[in-house]
Order: sequence, then C-alpha cells, then structure tokens
Amino acid sequence: MSTRDQLMQTIDDNRADIVRFLQDFVRIKSPNPPGDTRDAVSFIRAFLDAKGADHKIIDPEPTMANVVASFDGPSPGRHLVLNGHIDVFPVGNDPAAEGWTQDPWGGAIVDGKLYGRGACDMKAGTSASIWTYVLLKSVQQDLKGKLTLTCVSDEETFGPWGARYLMEHHPEVHGDCCLNGEPSSPHSIRFGEKGPLWLKFTVRTPGCHGAYTHLSPSATRIATRLISALESLEDLDPRFPDNVRRALTESQSVADIAMGAGASDILPKVTLNIGTIEGGLKNNMVPGECSFEADIRLPIGVDKDFVMDAVNEIAARFPEASYEEVNFNPPAYCDPNGEMMGILQDTVEDLRGFRPQPVVSLGGTDARLWRYRDIPAYVYGPFPHGMGSGDEFVDVEDFIHLVRTHTLAAFSYLTN
Repeated sequence: MSTRDQLMQTIDDNRADIVRFLQDFVRIKSPNPPGDTRDAVSFIRAFLDAKGADHKIIDPEPTMANVVASFDGPSPGRHLVLNGHIDVFPVGNDPAAEGWTQDPWGGAIVDGKLYGRGACDMKAGTSASIWTYVLLKSVQQDLKGKLTLTCVSDEETFGPWGARYLMEHHPEVHGDCCLNGEPSSPHSIRFGEKGPLWLKFTVRTPGCHGAYTHLSPSATRIATRLISALESLEDLDPRFPDNVRRALTESQSVADIAMGAGASDILPKVTLNIGTIEGGLKNNMVPGECSFEADIRLPIGVDKDFVMDAVNEIAARFPEASYEEVNFNPPAYCDPNGEMMGILQDTVEDLRGFRPQPVVSLGGTDARLWRYRDIPAYVYGPFPHGMGSGDEFVDVEDFIHLVRTHTLAAFSYLTN
C-alpha cells in the first residue's frame, strides 16, 4: 500500500473520531468578543498530547493563546504552514431570535449536517488542519522539508494577539506556503481577498427643540445625505493584474455558488456597507450628533489612497462631519496559478470528480498575512452555511472531504 493510500485508509478508519473531534470542538464556547479561547486551546493541546505531537503555546494575551507545532522530515525540502483559527462569532442572548433551531453550542448532527457556532467558520477547517498535521506526523519519514501547525486565537478581531502577532514576532511560522480551511466551498479555492477599510463618521450640529427646526440643521439628516454621497464609491474603477482579471472572469459561476448569487458582480467593485448608525436623544429634539460606521471593501487593484481621495472629496461637502479610520487591511492575493493551487485542484478532482476554480474572497482571512509577505496562501474549506447567522452548519461529508483534501495536498507538497 502506498503512503497516500495509507493516509486515506487511516482517515476512513478514524472517521468517527474525526467527526466526534469536530463535535466536541464546536461544543466548547470560544466567541469573540470576548475572545477567551482557553478551554478550546486546552482541548487542542490534549488531543495533540494524546497523538504524541509536541507543541508550544505562544500567548502574548493569556486568554487568547496560540498553539504552534512543527516537525521536520528526514530530508530537506519546503516548509508548509497549516493555519486555522479557534475563536468564532458570538451568539446573542436569544439564539432563537437569531434563527437558531439547534443549540448553537450543541454540535448536533441532523440529516448529515453538524450544527453549531463555528461549525463552518472555522472549526471544521481548523480541525482539518489539526488532523492533517497528526496524520502526516505518522508518515514523517516519507516527507521532505517541514510542516507547521498554527491554531490561532483572535482572528475575528483581526488577530492582534493571534496570527498577526505570530507573523510579526515569530518568523518560524512564515514558511514557503500556507494552507487554510476557512469557508470557501468545495468548488472554489481562494487565492486572494478584498481589503476592509472601516471609517467612523461623526456629524455635529448645535441641535435644538424639535419644533424649532429653523435654529439648527439635523445631524441625522446630514448623516443620511452623507451616506448617500458615499455610495458613489461603488462606481470607482479598479485596475486588475491580468492574471487576476482572467481568474475572476473564468470563475464567475463558481463565485456565485460559493458566496451566493451576485457575488461575482461585486468581487471587482468597491462596496459600501453602513454597519451601525446612532443619532438623536428624543423624538422632539433636533439631533445635534449622529455617528455611523462605514465598512468599505477594496478589491484587488484598488489601493487605499485612491479610495481616500474620493472619501475626502465627499466629506469636504459636509463641513459638519468628521471621520476617523477604525481599521484597514489592504487587499491581498497570490498567484492564482501557483503550485499549491494546482495540487489542490488535482486532489479534489481525484477525490470528487470536479475541479475547483480560483476565486477571490469577499471576506477576510488570516491567509492575507502570509500574502502580505509574498508567501502564497490558499484557502480551501466548506460551504459558508449560516456563517455569522443562525443554524450555522457544515455538511459532515464535506468536512471529511476537507480532511482528505488537506491531508493529500499537504502530502503532495511535502513529497514533490
């Protein structure tokens, strides 16, 4: 039996344990905020200990620790990094009101679907990374180079104590390539992602009694006009690298399958979302203050200065308004035709009979941090069913497929 066949047989033999691992992982609450992942970290450490996989903890913030493990093959080669995050979106005080019909921390399997917060985003992907690591550790003698596992906290708040901290302070996790299991869909492989630019606008006026509208303009009305003006940002014209443009054109139908109908239309565009808005104290008062937060997503080919020039031109027409930058991460991409892309495509085609297509992600992932350092990073994960909403789930067969794909792709990369 070849080593590849041995790995597949081991996954089949351990199928129940692999699924149970994900169930137990989902049952451990790790919402961010507040971001306390200590119980989930202990769960991962106990599993690695049981498998004889040495690891270390890097915890600049003790409540948000990172688990890092690494081993070398017997001969020199390349360094592959597996990356996944431990924290998940929060669940409100009334899950039913958010659309949950299953216990968000229950990990129940119903009709082949495993339900719970983090089931697809991204405890399935992180579980695939962990199992890939221990499975390849068992065939370490057949590998070249180095394999590193990074299970990080704090991804949901952009990783100041998680992947970002590791990349800035621990170059041993950089590697030559990164493989990540964030939600994508079995039919797509993410090679890039749009960049979020978050701005908070505040409109201030004198304010007055609601019957005396002649004495002060309304901060809320000015804010609504400012929001309408900001919608023109979506008309900005990006300039794509040729290889990215080709990939976007060729993957339009797959992008809609992976991220919902219409995704391919907004992938090449700047988008605007007004995430929060707050203004006014009482119905019979002209508001003297209104603030709102704008989530502007930059496609590949658009830089921050280009967008900010347009924002400044718009803001100048509203002297009552000021704004501040809350967060920014540039768009990031790597070669849509890179080696790991081809390995993943070949692996999926062999396992499932279809060839996943390169796509750009609408949302952000930690993979961007490797791409910022010119290290190729690819994302292959399950469908984003219920991601950030009620009844989040992952199809059990898709999860097992993910474990198989990551294991075989990593094996191929470390034996070429």
